[in-house]
Amino acid sequence: MLKHTPLYNLHLELNAKMVEFAGYQMPVQYSNGIIHEHLHCRTQVGFFDISHMGQCLILGENSAAEFEKLVPSNIGNLKIRQQKYTVLTNHTGGILDDIIVTRTASGLMLIVNAACKDKDFAYLKSQLSNCELKELPEQALFALQGPAASTIMEKFSPAASQLSFMQACETEINGIPCQISRSGYTGEDGFEISVANKNAEALARLLLAEKAVEPIGLGARDTLRLEAGLPLYGHELNETITPIEAGLKWLVKKGHQQFPGAAKILQQLQHGSETIRVGLLVDSKIPVREGCVISDAENNKVGYVSSGSFSPSLGKPIAMAQLNRNCAGVGNTLYTQVRNRQIAVTVTALPFVTHRYHR
Repeated sequence: MLKHTPLYNLHLELNAKMVEFAGYQMPVQYSNGIIHEHLHCRTQVGFFDISHMGQCLILGENSAAEFEKLVPSNIGNLKIRQQKYTVLTNHTGGILDDIIVTRTASGLMLIVNAACKDKDFAYLKSQLSNCELKELPEQALFALQGPAASTIMEKFSPAASQLSFMQACETEINGIPCQISRSGYTGEDGFEISVANKNAEALARLLLAEKAVEPIGLGARDTLRLEAGLPLYGHELNETITPIEAGLKWLVKKGHQQFPGAAKILQQLQHGSETIRVGLLVDSKIPVREGCVISDAENNKVGYVSSGSFSPSLGKPIAMAQLNRNCAGVGNTLYTQVRNRQIAVTVTALPFVTHRYHR
């Protein structure tokens, strides 16, 4: 049986088209459609229900040091109310999940992917024997994203509106307690808001009542993150792809060697990986989709498309792909097949659309 977020009835009221996603019924789009929603987020403010994602606390005096043993990143230097993006790795260097970690006064708060949360929580409990993991199923999660998000937030929480990118605070909106971070998954400035399920609908209605704010479904969330060049677990990231292959070498802490898969990851960090994640501009009106094989001019297979869609901001199809490193130079022309038609693609730098985070 599919699960519902606390905003399920509100989504129906807003004429959302609901689909199954990670075991939940979630809105894929509303009545104005994906392209409208996408462009509205790029120009004003989009409201996203992301309550299907997992939230938990890791409590304990040495929680940061203990957790750092499971990831390639520097967690110990995080100050209270600072956030970091990182990945959980397995013994072969593959990615179990990508997560957001926030340092709190009592330990760490984690946000994990919806499809991975059960395995993540079980894994963390098995590894963090000196810490307590507390799941937060009674917490909803929203995202408020777009160039006017700060103006909206200033009206409701001046403290949150003063945050910098990847900082968090505890505050209230109209008397409703929230934990708010300046972060998101669109490439735009914005905020993520953790709030108790019992207060979720009231807070959502309050934010959606603002003229600049419109609800955004999973469809536009995906095209927004693709334009921003942000990887999605199960597409650009999985248990066989390392952080180096995924283009995330920047999250590896210098000198850190005590984490799962360190030998392979550090070897790739020093010498380079055989494959790497890249962006592709598509020389066609036809989008290329996940799984399409990428070939060179001699018809040798050199990679595959991990995500592909039409870009509303650019007005043409774009994609991300995992390519052999020797073919991954910016400007290199490669080829794929869609419905027995050969389509040229050009390797391009990521992101496709410039990030506008508030730093």
